[in-house]
Amino acid sequence: MFATGASAATTLEAVKAKGFIQCGVSQGLPGFSNADDSGNWTGLDVEMCRAVAAAVFGDGSKVKFSPLSAKQRFTALSSGEVDILSRNTTWTMTRDTQLGLNFAGVNYYDGQGMMVPTALGVKSATELDGANICTNTGTTTELNITDYFRSNKMSFNLIAFEKADEVVAAYDAGRCDVYTTDRSGLAAQRGKLTNPDAHVVLPEIISKEPLGPVVRQGDDQWFNIVRWTLNALINAEEMGITQANAKARLKGTDNPAVKRLLGGEGKFGEELGLSNDWALNAITAVGNYGESYERNVGPNTPLKLDRGVNALWSNGGILYAAPIR
Repeated sequence: MFATGASAATTLEAVKAKGFIQCGVSQGLPGFSNADDSGNWTGLDVEMCRAVAAAVFGDGSKVKFSPLSAKQRFTALSSGEVDILSRNTTWTMTRDTQLGLNFAGVNYYDGQGMMVPTALGVKSATELDGANICTNTGTTTELNITDYFRSNKMSFNLIAFEKADEVVAAYDAGRCDVYTTDRSGLAAQRGKLTNPDAHVVLPEIISKEPLGPVVRQGDDQWFNIVRWTLNALINAEEMGITQANAKARLKGTDNPAVKRLLGGEGKFGEELGLSNDWALNAITAVGNYGESYERNVGPNTPLKLDRGVNALWSNGGILYAAPIR
């Protein structure tokens, strides 16, 4: 049972007692959280949970996954059904202040887009007056699409479904003219359509969607563990520390920043209630942020997503992690 005001170590103690982390993910979003026919989960959000498991246990496999709809996800987290929500979830003020949640950071900067059949002959979202639009219930997309159409003085008919696959099926069957969600989600779901090449994502980006891992409020220690695990993966990329070279870098460096990150200097793990090689374990489990990105959603994957704003700040993006010191 997880009660508001419980001791700061409640989640960590519970996780250690059961021997794994319960991670809330999507019901199937390729590149972010998706299970194969054997039940093996992969994706950028999945690897965030594996990194936390490695930081806590020294083993990235000590995690179980709960597929959740957008409508179910916050209840599952608040009730203690899951320990962390890593499910392409947008950080908003209402969610941060009214739902008893804490966003531990951003692991993907996104924006809402719209996909239409090429046969519709539409080149811009401004041509969609009167359109039937499919999306998910319980998401920011419903509010964003309403704002966009109202501000552009256009009418529309919203057709919402709880499960993402229901949205895809309805759009693929022609029940709606438009499918709207985060642009990364459109790239992921496009591959599920009968003829993916017969659809195009329109150029407009109608919102800011900072996506990231979420935990319950009232447990600062667990919040810090998740937040600093994400920071460690981003800092590792900036320092050129990879899944393959992390252990060698620890042994062969005089760089104090590298030593602090990998546990060779200071007691930063102890400050989290973990071992001092927590970040080293996370990096060796999933690689740095860039490796995880390229492996799951990058240009050489079916999603073919360039880094864009998700590149490091030093490479023209806005990705920036606080220092470990």
